[in-house]
Amino acid sequence: MGDALAGIAPLRGLRRLAPGSRLVLAAPAGVGGWLARLGVVDAVLPTPGLVPLGPIRGGQIAVDLHGNGPASRGLLTATDPGRLIGFDCPEVGHAGPPWHRDEHEVHRWCRLVSDAGGPCGPEDLRLTDPADRSPGGSSGGVPGGPVVVHPGAAAPARRWPVERWTAVARALAEDGHRVVITGSADEAALTAEVAGSTPGATDAGGALDLDALTDLVRGAALVLSGDTGIAHLATALATPSVVLFGPVPPRWWGPLIDPHLHHVLWHGDPDADSWGDPHGDVVDPRLDAVRTDEVLASAFDLLSHDTGRTTS
Repeated sequence: MGDALAGIAPLRGLRRLAPGSRLVLAAPAGVGGWLARLGVVDAVLPTPGLVPLGPIRGGQIAVDLHGNGPASRGLLTATDPGRLIGFDCPEVGHAGPPWHRDEHEVHRWCRLVSDAGGPCGPEDLRLTDPADRSPGGSSGGVPGGPVVVHPGAAAPARRWPVERWTAVARALAEDGHRVVITGSADEAALTAEVAGSTPGATDAGGALDLDALTDLVRGAALVLSGDTGIAHLATALATPSVVLFGPVPPRWWGPLIDPHLHHVLWHGDPDADSWGDPHGDVVDPRLDAVRTDEVLASAFDLLSHDTGRTTS
């Protein structure tokens, strides 16, 4: 989900590049269908992974928003498109802009599409129209909305210790907030552990599809999570969030818009090559250094500055 949300801005740039054209996304059916229902793309070509796509009708544009290797670029080259947009890849004979490792994911893909003639930027990440915000012109959590706690992540390196998530959830519940614990079906044991130790909390582990999760985050007072998909959803929906970073620095994946709504906690060195393995099998030391009191201080600060955002 995080990769899909980072792709919203460049996809909007592609609409500007080719206005009136049909925008078809090759992606897994679940996340692709979700983006189509949100109106970000017009249709989805369901693909389970890097598989041949078949020929593209003459004159159409193929765009590689997948990565920087010859695997995905080669698949698109094989479709014989009228135009191919992608980063420089000599292995398949494609010339394009250079890939920079130390670059925010959104800036990277917006740079690619903007260079091709489709201007776009971080503001295009939004799934919430700024015109729908509160009369004061700022945004905040929905009054009375739940506090969403998402303790999981795809790899152990990005999972903050469960006992600390439990302490955070319990403190928020004891302060009178309605707490909802979210996670995938594979994280059901984790969400059950946190919810079971938090009086009054709702365990939504494995119970929400992407549409339901979007509705939950849209109506939330606050989202707390590690560096994972739901954090990017909170950014896109202008829902306040506290995001805990570990092996990957925030300058690569942190929120780029509405800084007053999002607190990022990270104990790496911003002036050094301070990153680790996001797929590691033990918690990253930068993430492990984040303290429970830091997370609660950020959470209560954001909750206390609720500006009364309205929803439609």
